Parts: sequence; C-alpha cells; structure tokens
Amino acid sequence: MFGLGNPGRRYAGTFHNAGFEAVDRTARALGVRLRVSGEAEIGLGTAGGAVVLLGKPRTYMNESGRAVAPVYRRHGRTPEDLVIVHDDLDLGLGVVRLKRGGGTGGHNGLRSLVEELGTNAFLRVRVGIGRPPEGVDPADFVLGEVPPEREACFAGGISSAAEAVADILEEGFDKAMTRWNARRPDSVP
Repeated sequence: MFGLGNPGRRYAGTFHNAGFEAVDRTARALGVRLRVSGEAEIGLGTAGGAVVLLGKPRTYMNESGRAVAPVYRRHGRTPEDLVIVHDDLDLGLGVVRLKRGGGTGGHNGLRSLVEELGTNAFLRVRVGIGRPPEGVDPADFVLGEVPPEREACFAGGISSAAEAVADILEEGFDKAMTRWNARRPDSVP
C-alpha cells in the first residue's frame, strides 16, 4: 500500500497529503517503521497473517510513479497487489470510497503511476476533500493548508481511510469495497 502526497514540511497539513497521513496512521496501528529506500519510504509489517508493505514516495506528487514503480516491480505480482491511497476532489470532504482501476480524474499522482506502471488496474482508496470554493484554483486548493473549519472532517476522512485499509487487509478488497461504497455520505465523520 502506498499513500500519495508531497514530501517536506511545506506540504504537511494539506489536502494533497491525505494518502501520506493514512499510511502514517496505518503504520502506527501495525507497528511499522518506515525507512528510506531509494525514492520512497517503506516498511514491512503483518496483518491478517500476510506480509504488508507500506510506503510513501519521496518524490513530488506528479512523479509518484517514479518512486512506486520500482518497489512494485520488486514486491508485487499483479496490479491488484498495489493499493494506492489518495485525495479526491470529486468526493465530499471526509467521504472514503474504494475503487478498482479506472482513470486518473486529472490527478497528477495517479497519472504518473499509470505512466510508470503501464496499467491503471491497481486498487484505490479515495479520500474525499471536496471541491475548492468558487474562484479558487484546484491546484492552490489541494496544496494549501486545510482550513481550521474543515480540519475535523478531513481528519475523520483520514481515520476512515486507515480503517478501510485495515478492512482490505483483513477481509480482502471486494468485501471492503462493498462495505465502504455502501456508506451514505452523511454517515462519515
């Protein structure tokens, strides 16, 4: 499982780092310590009797594939061995949905992954961040700090994403997807 985001303090606390935050929370829950390996931070743990690799690219979002592809090629067998956690403008703030394959939706991190991996068939945990306010450029919105009035809902989405990952690890992607995609948007934190 890889979470997408941008490295460095400048991007901590931004909507675009939802994937990083979900991986950090999952790593803490599993007792996994991430260490630098090439252009990624990775760590191994166990969940549900299986070995789990957690990671975060050390590249910027639009070059995520450059960091993820070598790790995937070394450890993955099929695209379904790869779960990507990322922010999604098309979902309401705090909403979490799971998806198998699909397009990039204009997400530069996903576009980089598809280009480097040569497939879009990997699994996704989408963390809703909502649309930017009227007149705000989407790039500025995702790279700006989460406004105080939205922090609690965003944090709830991160918690839900980590919970969804735990469900994937324990029950498999299909069961987790059925459960999470059936949740009503108003039932999210």
